[in-house]
Amino acid sequence: MISTEEQKVYDILNELKIKYIRYEHKAVYTVEEADKLEIDIKGKCCKNLFLRNRKGNIHYLVILEETKRADLKFLSKQINSTQLSFASEERLFKHLGVKPGSVTPFGIINDKESSVIILIDKDLVGKHFINFHPNVNTATIGVLYEDFERFIKWHKNKFVYVES
Repeated sequence: MISTEEQKVYDILNELKIKYIRYEHKAVYTVEEADKLEIDIKGKCCKNLFLRNRKGNIHYLVILEETKRADLKFLSKQINSTQLSFASEERLFKHLGVKPGSVTPFGIINDKESSVIILIDKDLVGKHFINFHPNVNTATIGVLYEDFERFIKWHKNKFVYVES
């Protein structure tokens, strides 16, 4: 059954005429768990990290290829930020409306002020299909990269390309 939070994502994608492929699966909380699913997901799967600066007044959603590790020191230098660290579960829910294991760029639909800054791994740019959870970790959806960027621009969140 599709939850209200998941349906909100599909409603917006449909409104924007963004096509997607939906894959339903058991709940997964990590990239490692997702890799064990016996599903042939087309395109690149992504790792999503919700971070904050030292003061906690700026929040970032980092989107990486699933096989990469985030170097937070290198990342903070690229974006001229103070030290970065993982944001709390409470901050995650406040800004993106999702729980750990469900972190996704589609959570920005709950970012009323469009204040979360999206940091996109340069190696994802131009990939055909990229995949994310639709605000729940019991499904994955794939969209064309160009449509993904269009979604972010539609919501008016700032986004920056970074090296990882």
